Amino acid sequence: MLNTNTNTNSGFDDLGLHPVILNSLKKSAYTEPTPVQRQAIPAALAGGDLLVSSHTGSGKTAAFMLPSLNRLTVESPVKGNGPRILVLTPTRELALQVDKASFSYGHKLKRLRIACLVGGMPYPVQLKALQGPVDVVVATPGRLMDHMERGRIDFRRLEVLILDEADRMLDMGFIDDIEAIVAKTPVSRQTLLFSATLDGVVGAMAKKITREPRRVQIAATAERRAHIEERFMFSDNMTHKNKLLDALLRDTDIQQALVFTATKRSADDLSGLLREQGFSAQALHGDMNQGQRNRTLKGLRDGRTRVLVATDVAARGIDVAGISHVINFDAPRQAEDYVHRIGRTGRAGRTGFAVTLINPGERGLLRSIERFTGQRARIDAIAGLEPTVSEPRRPHPARRGARPGGHARMGAGGGGTTANAAQPFRGFKPGGFSNAGKSLRGSPKRAGHDTRASR
Repeated sequence: MLNTNTNTNSGFDDLGLHPVILNSLKKSAYTEPTPVQRQAIPAALAGGDLLVSSHTGSGKTAAFMLPSLNRLTVESPVKGNGPRILVLTPTRELALQVDKASFSYGHKLKRLRIACLVGGMPYPVQLKALQGPVDVVVATPGRLMDHMERGRIDFRRLEVLILDEADRMLDMGFIDDIEAIVAKTPVSRQTLLFSATLDGVVGAMAKKITREPRRVQIAATAERRAHIEERFMFSDNMTHKNKLLDALLRDTDIQQALVFTATKRSADDLSGLLREQGFSAQALHGDMNQGQRNRTLKGLRDGRTRVLVATDVAARGIDVAGISHVINFDAPRQAEDYVHRIGRTGRAGRTGFAVTLINPGERGLLRSIERFTGQRARIDAIAGLEPTVSEPRRPHPARRGARPGGHARMGAGGGGTTANAAQPFRGFKPGGFSNAGKSLRGSPKRAGHDTRASR
């Protein structure tokens, strides 16, 4: 284990990182490692394979990049121009985020060279980055395969393979690409796999590509969610759902809102309808080219866009402190996606608010979210827009490690009824709903119910 400079960064100096890396962290204003960083960094520095399960916002990028960049403080014993570190991510946005973080963590290293290979960006720029020696490649599997098939990537020097959000990559159908990429890398490589879950298909893949890995699992904690107020609202039909969304978005306390839909088509339809109703709204999804996506995200970060309507895949990696509210117009299909979605608000120590609209046939989704989070869902309604459906009484979700106290009891006697409408959701002023029902009268081509369009 390398010596560290104890005067450089008091929170990280006992993890075994090189002083050059610690100096970079000091300039980046990092002070105290998160739980996943405290466990994963020393384990990765030891050189063995690692499987890590941690929630969104846990600091996982630093957990895998810091020990990997630590290797660059020593010259590679293998000559060549190929990367020593390869990071695979599911989306362009996440790849760009990892790319930016890597430069921040390693800016004190001499001649750090990073190539970001993602779809929607010009090939000439990427080809130029690969012409000379490169230390780190951050890529989406599809674009990396394009370069590999043209013989532009040499993995002889590769020391570390990192799979970020492995579960999401498998959900997106990248299993064949990942296996093809892994087959071209040295057997001696270190493999670091980060995922929301280590079970099922992720676990099966991990067995194939790792050797006696150490497992690190970071449980969801009450502190993680302390800055997000969560509510669920039942909708009778699409017309009712549109009126609820309109009422929520017209609340004066909203700074910026991220609205999730199930498909790309519904994201386009809903954002267009919102613009017709006077909202500053834009869509973000996988069919947009990189220039369009960059302009859309810039508008959000600059505050010119008040409402971003996005699919799950497109929203991966979005970190905009101004997002005060997340609204699940279409409820997530998986409980893990729910946790990721609401993690887009409440950033940088701010308080965030999350509302999920539930259709009459989606009670099973509500139950799965309760089981996953270990918390009872708080059911709310907007005065004048109460649903005709009601939620039956049910026991508290049984889950080991459930947070004591959880949410407040729902309705009179603990059943999830609309009785909670008398207790307004803090962050949505009752007066802010006075315009409810005046807009979004029609159905946006049944937004969220067109299963023909993929994410």
